[in-house]
Parts: sequence; C-alpha cells; structure tokens
Amino acid sequence: MRLDKLLANMGYGTRTEVKKILKGGNVKVNDAAAKDPKQQVDPAKDEVMIFGERVEYREFIYLMMNKPQGVLSATEDASQGTVIDLLEPQDAVFEPFPVGRLDKDTEGLLLLTNDGQLSHQLLSPKKHVTKTYFAVIEGRVTEEDVEIFSQGVDLEDGYHTKPAILKIVKQGDLSDIEVTITEGKYHQVKRMFASVGKRVVYLKRISMGPLPLDEDLELGEYRELTDEEITQLKGGQEEENKKK
Repeated sequence: MRLDKLLANMGYGTRTEVKKILKGGNVKVNDAAAKDPKQQVDPAKDEVMIFGERVEYREFIYLMMNKPQGVLSATEDASQGTVIDLLEPQDAVFEPFPVGRLDKDTEGLLLLTNDGQLSHQLLSPKKHVTKTYFAVIEGRVTEEDVEIFSQGVDLEDGYHTKPAILKIVKQGDLSDIEVTITEGKYHQVKRMFASVGKRVVYLKRISMGPLPLDEDLELGEYRELTDEEITQLKGGQEEENKKK
C-alpha cells in the first residue's frame, strides 16, 4: 500500500495534506525518514510513525447506529440527509456504507461497515439472517394474524413471503407487536401487515442476526462494535445455519 494512501485512510488528511506532512519530514517508516508518498508499506509488518506517534492501521470499521427517522440509508444524496452525514470525520474517512437499508421513516438498528464480505454475508438470501422489528399497528392484531404470518403471506405483487414470527405485545385499536423476518423485500413489514388489512404507524428494528440494538444509543447516535459483537456477526450466522 502507498504510504500516502495509508495515512489518508487513517484520517491524517487528504492525499494533498498528507504529502505536505511527508515533505515536512514528520513521518518515519521503520525508524527511517519517509518523504516519498509513493513508498510502499505493509501495515502488518512496517512500523509507521507520524509526529512521533505510531500509526495503528486497521482496514475495516464496524458501526452500530440507532437510525432516526428522516434520514436515508444511503452513502450520499443530492437533496436529503443520509446516515453518513451523522458520522464523525474520523469514522467517515473509512467510507463505511449501510448494511441493507431502513426506510426513511423507520428507526432503529443499522449497521455500517466497509467490510464488503460481511455485508454480503448478512444480506445474502441464502444466509437467512433474522431481522426483528418492534411496530405499532393500526388495528387489532390477532392470533389469526400470528398464524398467517407463520405460513408466509401473499404481498400485493403476488410474492409469497417466507414464514415470519409475529408476537403480540399489546392488543388494541393500536397494537404493539414484534415481528421477525428473514428477508429484506422493499417495505416488507408494512406490506405484510397491509396484506391482512392493517397499517404500520411506527416501525423500529431492534435486532439483526445475533446483534441487538444497544438501548443506550439515543436516536442518531452510534458506536463501534466490540470485538465480541464482530465475532458474533461473522460466526454466529454460521452456527445458526448449522442448527437448521
């Protein structure tokens, strides 16, 4: 990897700014002065120092966000705010992207990473990664709905969903429920309830695979995943699939 790319990726400035830092003699590689931005370094083997501090290189970043309503699950948009706009510069420099999407008016757990392999693993239809939502439903959700969801429902376009687990938390004219699905069709939860004559008025994702939403995160806040959580995401689904 080029030295200037490594330093830029780690948030020490743009390529142009990094070149100025190198020209000023503020960088060493294995105790030797390094001024050439094209110098090749191996982050796993070479010791890179900048302003006397060691550069702790890492390739990937893994973030958990409690997504608020009103922002898009996208990396950029010409007219609307995105979840990337909520990131601090030192995290945005890794160029993370949302793993899947939450609708603009949906809140809750959203993972962001620049690890394409993990993203593919979590989104692949073959992996059957579970996603659980809390929702407020306009209309009385019944045990009949629970049974219908357990068999999968027919959406308005004729698609028959995979079975879903529907749990009634509170019954009434406005019903609180939790629903677990293994797919990610467009507006899927809303469309599933529409198929049984009911409307979702509030939706929040509370877990994805083995990872629950951190309840300490306020809307719009995020944090890095712990090593244990990353391991669970990478390995937990494999264990889940073995049990099936």
